[in-house]
Amino acid sequence: MNAPWPRQNWPRQTGVTVDSATRQTAAGIEIEGVGKTYAARGDSAAVVALRDINLVVPDGAIVGVIGRSGAGKSSLIRLINGLERPTSGRVVVNGTDITALDERGLRAARRSIGMIFQHFNLLSSRTAFDNIALPLEIAGVARRDIAKAVLPLLDMVGLADKRDRYPAELSGGQKQRVGIARALATSPKVLLSDEATSALDPETTDQILDLLKRINKDLNLTILFITHEMAVVKALADRVAVLEHGRIVEEGATFEVFASPRHEVTQRFVGSVTGSHVPEWLQEKLVAERPATGAQAVLRLSFRGHEASQPLLSQLTRRFDVDVNILHGQVEMISGHPFGTLIVAIPASAEQVTQIAAQLEAGGNTVERLGYVA
Repeated sequence: MNAPWPRQNWPRQTGVTVDSATRQTAAGIEIEGVGKTYAARGDSAAVVALRDINLVVPDGAIVGVIGRSGAGKSSLIRLINGLERPTSGRVVVNGTDITALDERGLRAARRSIGMIFQHFNLLSSRTAFDNIALPLEIAGVARRDIAKAVLPLLDMVGLADKRDRYPAELSGGQKQRVGIARALATSPKVLLSDEATSALDPETTDQILDLLKRINKDLNLTILFITHEMAVVKALADRVAVLEHGRIVEEGATFEVFASPRHEVTQRFVGSVTGSHVPEWLQEKLVAERPATGAQAVLRLSFRGHEASQPLLSQLTRRFDVDVNILHGQVEMISGHPFGTLIVAIPASAEQVTQIAAQLEAGGNTVERLGYVA
């Protein structure tokens, strides 16, 4: 990946400002001050879908945009491939200002922008080979040259033996592989993904994400994908932008956003996959004030990097002579870094809890006091 400085040093942002250092990054996609408003129709008022969006997708990077339904994700991706024009701002892809092109220029620019879809969008009357060949046929490529392009793509996505199969004869994962190969047929520099795995089962989703990572590495292909699934972001993205009500509310390196989410929307997304959510059964038992007898302090601990693999709880047990009861949590890898969240109950005095929290925080961990249980 061609980055002028290490990826971990790219600036992290909240809100919508893109600073000058980020703008200087070699970019496959640059979105600058983009807004999109859909005009009023009949009795329906005008809809503001996007507001002052600034986002840079560095050349060769994988960036995910996550948001709930209605956040503006689909509008954003349609602006990048020129299917919609912004009300304000500009979109630059591969150095070309998409917003300044006429329809003829857009058709030419789209050949360097691959697109994969949630529901595959394959033609049922065409075989896997012919579906992949379609963009090349539209571009006027000779049939003998089409075969030279399509056969390696079938092999790349693991479907060499399915070249003559029709979509009805393929599984969902195989259909999406055909869709990915078709998106690569014109040798694009940028690949856009619109909820490409949301119609697939978990095992097939993992296979498609692994394929996209391999394609990114082998072809140095810039990938921007939109999703509502934080697990997809965790598995695929170098960086993530969180979209809410048409605005980017948080953006940064995936591990940093997962480890220290700042916006409440991000916190909800992250909690769904890191175990940081407080289970409902525990919420019902938590009280804010310390009970007079039998009190246990409930702490949420976040472990990062090297600390996530250390026996910290057993060390605390020995040092402070207290029992630590694990109530909830998990440890996993995010962007190649271990990260863990544990919710624990400790039958200790207020002074001991303060000392325990201080020791954990001294090791670079995050400690949050959630309350007490009897």
